[in-house]
Parts: sequence; structure tokens; C-alpha cells
Amino acid sequence: MTVNILAIGDVVGQSGLSFLQNRLKTLRKELGIDFCVVNGENANVVGITPTQADQIFNAGADVITLGNHTWTRWELQPYLDQNARILRPANFAPQCPGRGDATYSTPFGPIRVINLLGKFTLDTNTDNPFVVIDNLLADNQTRMVLLDMHAEATSEKLAMGYMLDGRVSAVWGTHTHVQTSDATILPNGTGYITDLGMTGPKQGVLGISKEQSIRKFLGDPPRRYEQAKGSAKMECCLFTLESETGACTRAEAMRIE
Repeated sequence: MTVNILAIGDVVGQSGLSFLQNRLKTLRKELGIDFCVVNGENANVVGITPTQADQIFNAGADVITLGNHTWTRWELQPYLDQNARILRPANFAPQCPGRGDATYSTPFGPIRVINLLGKFTLDTNTDNPFVVIDNLLADNQTRMVLLDMHAEATSEKLAMGYMLDGRVSAVWGTHTHVQTSDATILPNGTGYITDLGMTGPKQGVLGISKEQSIRKFLGDPPRRYEQAKGSAKMECCLFTLESETGACTRAEAMRIE
């Protein structure tokens, strides 16, 4: 049996949320999607609130993953303990709220989703993601395993993909908000893409007002990010898995407007 997994890039602000609310359920039917993972850590432009997480679930997501802005909204912390379908990076300290690794029952068999945060240039107080994932998978019994590697460096994400090739079903990168053109199946059967891209305004700089971003690079003092205006897009990747083995047979990057 084949299973279609849709991994959706970082949702940015109300524009991204509205796109999911208006389009995701229909897209799931059109594309034959069986399981959908959405990175939601920028739903509030920076961070995500429980209300926004609920909106993403109601729009059609099965699991939400996060990243370096996990702790920006303090009110999310109790929600992370209460809702097993939202994951924060597994390499945060164990005393942090929530979980970074969970297995979900589906009609197609159990699907395990893991969320990790890269270390290169992010200046985060986290454990080494390569060591953490190695330990997490040491006694893995689940055939279909998905990893959201939220990281800045393309090299860190690609190295993670090759380290896990044949051990997990799919590895995708998030965080940079720019979709890469390298969706592929690695030599041992793991689907891979360096970055999914983003879900939010088409005209902007990573979802932020282009005027504000230009002024920032010209040297203006920092100020709260303003979301770019205008129509939205959704960038994502479709992975097709064999449920019996967990191997990926298709990895196709998509941009939907």
C-alpha cells in the first residue's frame, strides 16, 4: 500500500493561515493526501499561539512542527503538554514542555514524526541533533518515520539526510522560507528536500514586508516584523511511501498559488 505524505513549509502570519484554511482540505482531496505535516512556527509571524495551532489543525493538518521560535509565545507552553499533535524540537532540554517525537495511529499503519533544530548559526541552547536522532532511532520499530529538520545551513540539513538515508522514510528542511530545487530519493530509499519553502505572502522577503527588510539591511533600528501584503502561496513537498517498508518512491516539490 502506498501512503501520500504532504509536508508544508513554514506558515507565515495571517496570510499563510488563511491560505491553509481556504485551500488545504480541497488540496488534500485533489492530491490524495493521507497524512499532512505543517511547520507552524511563524503563524504569528514570530512564534505561534494555541488559537493559531487550532486553526492549522482545523484547516487539515495532522501534525504541526515548530523550530527556533517555539518559546516566543509563552502561552503555547501548556498547549505543548496538552496536545500530542504539535511537536517542538526533540533536542531541547528534557524539562521543556511538550515533546519532539511522537507516533500516530493511521489507517495505513503507525507514522512516527520527529522534529529537530539545527545548531549552525542559530545560537540555540540545544543538544546536538545528530546525536539526538541517532539515540531516538536506536530501537525504532516504526516503518514510516518522518523528520522535520529546522535549520539554517543547507549543509547541516543535507548531512542529516545522508546520515538517515535508509533509516527513515523522509527528511525535509524548514526555516529558510526559500524552497530548494533538490527534492529527491536518496540512494537507500529516503525522500529528501533541503527546504520546503514557506506558506504565506508571495511578494515579500521571507514573508516580511519588503520595504521593512530593505530598511533593515540599510541599517535601520530593529522593530517588530510586519507581514508582507498581497496574495499568498503554499510551498510543500509530496512524499509517497510504501507502507510495508517505509521506503520513499516519490519526492515532488510543489508551489501552489
